[in-house]
Amino acid sequence: MPHLLRTDRDSDGIVTLWLEPNPAKPRGGVVVLDAWLIGAITDACAQIMRDGCTGLVLASASTRVFVAGADLAEIDALDDAALHVYLERGAAAFAAIPALGVPSVAVIHKAALGGGLELAMHCDALVGTLPAEGEKPWIIGLPECGLCICPGWGGTQMLPARIDPKSAMVATANGAPWKCVDVPPGLFASTLPAGSTQGDMVDEAKRWIHAERATFAATTAFSGKQAPRRAISPADAARMEAALASARAAVPTSHHADACFDCVHIGYTRGWEAAVAAERTHLVRLRHTPEARAKLTAFLSKS
Repeated sequence: MPHLLRTDRDSDGIVTLWLEPNPAKPRGGVVVLDAWLIGAITDACAQIMRDGCTGLVLASASTRVFVAGADLAEIDALDDAALHVYLERGAAAFAAIPALGVPSVAVIHKAALGGGLELAMHCDALVGTLPAEGEKPWIIGLPECGLCICPGWGGTQMLPARIDPKSAMVATANGAPWKCVDVPPGLFASTLPAGSTQGDMVDEAKRWIHAERATFAATTAFSGKQAPRRAISPADAARMEAALASARAAVPTSHHADACFDCVHIGYTRGWEAAVAAERTHLVRLRHTPEARAKLTAFLSKS
């Protein structure tokens, strides 16, 4: 029997889907994107699709993180063909969120890194919160290039569509996430004050859904497509091309930065599917470079 993630449905038909740690690998309550969670998201979204809903809130059951990122040890153990399949399964699981055809919001209460942020950005909006007094600021961003690899689930395509595109491209190519107190404008639809609870954040997400639902329905924004609705596209080519040229000039040349920039170019010339396929190809290739092997070995030795 598949393990269905917890869902809560309110009287208006909005469903809150709770991401959970792998019960076989609880990791101290930290949610990590692994094959188990990818499968659980797939199964949960399939059930939500069957039951129907008017909106989706994506939340984390962890008190420590939203999602800490992908399970790099699990990924690194795969051969190239298996890694391609793994990444494709993750992409299909994430695509099930926009495919629901309803407004969706991710509530980010703690760290959201790498694949965790990519998962969240498949939602239409993100709601964040500030740390409590004396609490260390949590981190959000795409750190993959810090390990000399690159995003593999659309990060190069979605982040530039939410914030200043040059800033997004530079941060991604440098593998430089932000502290939650320094999040660039546009990433969060709203930010709740310190001390806000998970319940407060879910309520805020539902307010956003209620406010936007009529507008989205009127513009037929929800067509059941499996691509996120906020991503680079050929319709925005001129702006993205200018931002890409500026970002290239601001980032030292490297295999991983070049891969990110190549994916951006593919996104605004050929679209989402081609760009994410390019991310997968680059990620599989990059993990074999000497730079990446050194970084990954060091990272995994600490895990």
